[in-house]
Amino acid sequence: MTSLNLNGIRSAARKGLQAWVQEAAPDCICVQELRAQAAELADGLEALAGLRGHFYCAEKKGYAGVGIYSRHEPSEVRSGIGVPEFDAEGRWIELRFDRPGRRFSVISGYFPSGSSGPERQLAKFRFLEAIGPHLQALRAEREFVLCSDVNIAHQEIDLKNWKGNLKNSGFLPEERAWMTQLLGRELGQGGLVDVYRHLHPSEGPAAYTWWSNRGQAWANNVGWRIDYHLATPALAALAREASVYKAQRFSDHAPLSIAYDFGL
Repeated sequence: MTSLNLNGIRSAARKGLQAWVQEAAPDCICVQELRAQAAELADGLEALAGLRGHFYCAEKKGYAGVGIYSRHEPSEVRSGIGVPEFDAEGRWIELRFDRPGRRFSVISGYFPSGSSGPERQLAKFRFLEAIGPHLQALRAEREFVLCSDVNIAHQEIDLKNWKGNLKNSGFLPEERAWMTQLLGRELGQGGLVDVYRHLHPSEGPAAYTWWSNRGQAWANNVGWRIDYHLATPALAALAREASVYKAQRFSDHAPLSIAYDFGL
């Protein structure tokens, strides 16, 4: 299962995304920041290397939007979190796979960034306030894996220049405290699990998934780990391998793939 912020699906497609997905062969790939409308996706992007796409686009053209390409047909597709402000921005799509004896979901989420100014930072805080109870309610109902650009680096190990970013969006104390609360219980005790960090508790630079387009951030690996698989404990316990693919660039983010011992 893979998560990738595309920074524009048409741009990523031109950079060879389809060929890489064909070779990597994930059961599903959760994508964020489509920057495309439904009509544009229907022009050859409704499927990816044999995986059928399900999308939730932003109302604003060229902005946000999420999707999931899946090899298996879901029993139900749900879009949005019931908050008009953020549902208009296309930030949440959930595929439900309900089979006899088990019920679980795969979710693609795109958390707001607050880096463009105070107004967007306030919007980001409103989103965090809303999404917490939504995740708690979902956790009480079913197992799930949330693949998401969370736009938060949780710990000092999760970015190169942590000292210089203590007052910047993405590493603010309030944001990091929210992540700590979300992940506040140990594996098996009910909290969500940062699956990559569960598998690689001390990995630093190799774990980065995003690099600024400014300066030589990519060349010098001045990165951030802001893309996550956040899973319920039962599914997190089935995670076996995790990797960040950096041999080829499709956007300013890198694909984060985790192999789980469960089938869709």
